[in-house]
Amino acid sequence: MVRKRVGALEKVDADLPNLQYKIRRDPRSYTEEFLNQYGQYQSQRDIFMASPNTASSSGIISFSNLIDFVAHVSDCFPEDTAEFPEDLKTILTLHHAELESELREKIVGSLVLLRRKEIIDSSNLLNALFPILVATPSKTLRTLLFQKILSDLRTSNAKSINHRLNRTIQTALFNLLTSDRTSSKGIWAVKITRELWKRQIWTDAKAVEIMKEASLADNEKVIGGGVRFFLGGDKEREELEDESSDDEAIDVGKLKHQAGINKKNKKAKRTIEDAVKKVKRNEKKKNQPHPLNFSALHLLHDPQGFAEQLFSKHLHNGKSKLNLDQKLIVLQLVSRLVGLHKLTVITLYSYFIKYLTPRQPQVTSFLASLAQATHSLVPPDALEPLVQKIANEFVSEASASEVASAGLNAIREICVRQPLAMSDTLLQDLVMYRKSKDKGTMMAAKGLLSLYREVGADMLKKRDRGKTATMGIKSGSIKERRFGEEDAGGIEGLELLEQWKADERKRKRAERGLPELGTDEEDNEDDEAEEQAGWDNWDAESDASDDSGGWIAVDSDDEINISDSDDDQPSSKKVKLDTAAKQPETEEEKEKADAVLENKISKLATTKILTPADLAKLQELRLEASMNKAMGKNKTQAQRLKEIADRHADDALTADQIEGFSKLRKSTKEEMIALAREGKGERGEHKSTQALRRAKKDAEGKSTTNKEKARKKNFLMTLGKAKYKQKRSLTQTRRVLKGHIERSKRGGKRGNIGM
Repeated sequence: MVRKRVGALEKVDADLPNLQYKIRRDPRSYTEEFLNQYGQYQSQRDIFMASPNTASSSGIISFSNLIDFVAHVSDCFPEDTAEFPEDLKTILTLHHAELESELREKIVGSLVLLRRKEIIDSSNLLNALFPILVATPSKTLRTLLFQKILSDLRTSNAKSINHRLNRTIQTALFNLLTSDRTSSKGIWAVKITRELWKRQIWTDAKAVEIMKEASLADNEKVIGGGVRFFLGGDKEREELEDESSDDEAIDVGKLKHQAGINKKNKKAKRTIEDAVKKVKRNEKKKNQPHPLNFSALHLLHDPQGFAEQLFSKHLHNGKSKLNLDQKLIVLQLVSRLVGLHKLTVITLYSYFIKYLTPRQPQVTSFLASLAQATHSLVPPDALEPLVQKIANEFVSEASASEVASAGLNAIREICVRQPLAMSDTLLQDLVMYRKSKDKGTMMAAKGLLSLYREVGADMLKKRDRGKTATMGIKSGSIKERRFGEEDAGGIEGLELLEQWKADERKRKRAERGLPELGTDEEDNEDDEAEEQAGWDNWDAESDASDDSGGWIAVDSDDEINISDSDDDQPSSKKVKLDTAAKQPETEEEKEKADAVLENKISKLATTKILTPADLAKLQELRLEASMNKAMGKNKTQAQRLKEIADRHADDALTADQIEGFSKLRKSTKEEMIALAREGKGERGEHKSTQALRRAKKDAEGKSTTNKEKARKKNFLMTLGKAKYKQKRSLTQTRRVLKGHIERSKRGGKRGNIGM
């Protein structure tokens, strides 16, 4: 009796695909057959729900096939199968731990199929799958559900951003993290958010807030996932974008050529059409404006509060359960926040004191974090003890060359961001290491010297200042910057445009035989004529699409000096220079100084409207200035200081940069051989370049050239041609050579006309 029942079930299961195909073609004609199968599904569902643990293997297979059958044809009978999605969700929610793996995967796949058929929406599906993802102990089921959830979210946001669905899921993930901070279930919120951030599906501040809560959790795995997102999530997104943009281009001409040679059929025609569509799609994407992908660190709502919470909870707290590696990545995040947003966390700098020793594991990472946490608004009093300790612990005659190089590089990176952290006597001691025999130490000391020639030349001895700094101090163009002093912004390159306009005005007046300097009325007339010419023949549409730069805040070339406080005691020579340069005694000198300063400040943007011709010329002058800048020409002190201050403003400082040139040592023979072989692949024997090219062509399935084929031809087959060559007359030889020249000009025997 049992065998007959099993055989009947197998027969019914075998007929289901055929019945499914018939129902899809004509649902009305097979309504009765569908209702019969649906009734069997309902009866087996009731049996399974009554005792899921006692179901036989044959019954599970039959039940799985019926679920698959109903899911495929449910859109043909929406009224009869209205309860089917809820049945599947109930079975999966209540019995996901006891279900067989095949039946479980079939139910999940059927729910996804119902979503594709739009019988249920994405919110309904994800609300059913996400709680199971968090609760199930099965690793295979977690992997399956994670893939299905990501796939559905990507599909829902493919054509346009589904804000309602995204808010629902983001709220669920946020609540998962905040409801129980000690649970490891929050790792799924981290994984989902990071993957969608990398795919540029979630790029808003809400996703950043989810990862912020993950970083402030109490579970080590969740903390690590949240912190690593802020340290590397943007890099992953950029790498994925670069990989997607580097897809292999389609050669439409090659496909058409193959279609013309091979047999003509519909498949080849469709292949060419698809290729043309893809090329047009790629060209359309290239012409679209680039999306503004803001960094996660810039989308934080309260970076000051976030940095303080991270530091107090995970680093400054004695009860923290994080190990040294985990504390180090949290410290890197805190230092990135402090340096990027110029935050004030004074207790952070005293935390570094106990780690600044060469015996500390991963000390270069601590040095890099300290340099990252430094910026121009950090009080020098908080940094001076740290710089002094690094110099005492790392930089000495008894220290190893690698240790001294790392210490000097760390001091330089700190002083790049806050030059006032260095004292005169310490600087003069450190600069002396430029005479060291070790190359890494020598280059690190020279880097520190070149830095202070720009930012604090008066702290150096006369012989160390260099020609430019010495002349700048005497002329008063190089001035000491005080703590908290900031430069005013402006339009990049505007002074170049103003100077160019003045030179052009002088040149035109010289051509007309007039003096170089004209009256104000003549200058105004020239300006009006030039402005009218700049607006002529202006096409609004072409100008709107032209990227002529933008409004970029840069430092002005001139700085307003603020006198030193009473506590500072400069040298007597400096006092004389300052009194001569900064404090004019008579009213006439004051008026002259004000006039010079007023002339130096550009009024072009505040008094005139820049025409499209002016903007085009401004872009050209910027390009020329950037070329000169790359070649090291015509740099003002303000430009050099801005370059130094903004270096690595948005990029993280790594331990390798602190180590610097300390790795410069003489390589062993094995290392040099390995470096020479790097990237050349495995080669068993030496081959010529032609042999390697021939092997590559053979691997690609390409044929040989006629020249190569002629070399392999039998010698007896070439005798006739050789004898004919010897018997040719001068006329025949001339004709052959003339034809050879014509074929060369034509581009070969077939020619290249029209290709």
